[in-house]
Amino acid sequence: MKLEEKDKKILNILVANSRLSLRQIAKKINVSVATVMHHIKKLEKEGIISKYTTKLNYERIGYDVEVMIEVRISHGKLFEVEKKIASHPNVFAVYDVTGQFDAVIFARFPTRRQMDNFLKKIQTYDFVERTETKLILTTIKEENIGVEGLS
Repeated sequence: MKLEEKDKKILNILVANSRLSLRQIAKKINVSVATVMHHIKKLEKEGIISKYTTKLNYERIGYDVEVMIEVRISHGKLFEVEKKIASHPNVFAVYDVTGQFDAVIFARFPTRRQMDNFLKKIQTYDFVERTETKLILTTIKEENIGVEGLS
């Protein structure tokens, strides 16, 4: 779907603050509330907008351990193993990647012990050949990006 200028403006506003009312969004881009509602419904229907969410400060709620885990998976069982790993409540991202590993997992834990238990658990999964874990020390930037061409 090719985005219209109004779509891009609405998306950029929602990326910055998804709590704004339709009226507030309409005022920012100088269109009617009905126009904003129509565009948002269209963007949701097309799957461009799939979720409205809140950004949490995980450190402040006790999740101090964040890791990136690279996983090598054998015998064509990539999706099966990824789905199993993705179902764990501490996992917040799973990606297929190129290179020496097949998947990259991002997860957060309250303690090193819980992270260690998780790692030992996934290393016992059938078809997991090898893992390599990197502890994330500092997050410099982690944001949604807006639609190119508008800020």
